[in-house]
Amino acid sequence: MGEVAEKIQKMGVVPVVVLNDAKDAAPLAKALCEGGLPCAEVTFRTDAAEESIRIMTTEYPEMFVGAGTVLTIDQVDRAMGAGAKFIVSPGFDPEIVDYCLGKDIPVFPGCITPSEVAQAVKRGLKIVKFFPAEQFGGVSTIKAMAAPYVGLKFMPTGGVNAKNLESYLSCDKIIACGGSWMVKGDLVKAGKFDEIKAMTEEAVKLVADIRSK
Repeated sequence: MGEVAEKIQKMGVVPVVVLNDAKDAAPLAKALCEGGLPCAEVTFRTDAAEESIRIMTTEYPEMFVGAGTVLTIDQVDRAMGAGAKFIVSPGFDPEIVDYCLGKDIPVFPGCITPSEVAQAVKRGLKIVKFFPAEQFGGVSTIKAMAAPYVGLKFMPTGGVNAKNLESYLSCDKIIACGGSWMVKGDLVKAGKFDEIKAMTEEAVKLVADIRSK
């Protein structure tokens, strides 16, 4: 397992962040760091993503920041140029995966079918995203799909929250989960960063409690 994967596994939860305004990047990074989870997957769903990644990685160098919802090679280049450490895509796009592998960029493509998993394994990937997790059967689907692909691990995202986190992290085929419950858009927009910090602390404690069982 590579350094990036090890960091993600250690975190247990990767906050999936949608930022509509780059001015929120620094206070959000501060809240996540102080909450004990210096990590974020900043999605390229908004025009503020690139600048937000740059601000987070510059002002909070301890932050482990990746880019999510990456749909084009141009976005890969922009994200990495801004300081991203890894790339996440919602589906399996061979062009993006091959481009990242060719440049030694850690990439976690979305895979929800055996055919997509097979393409990932063929390329030597050890970890894939499973999205949207809850809508496609959650843990039971991951376990079934992981059975013939013994060396593969999954990072489920989509519908994962504090209530079902234990069911995911208790599965040895899952290295971490992507989640947005502690960084909800309305909290960010309202500037409720103290609340985000508190929810992040709760998430960190929850991961520790689950893993101690």
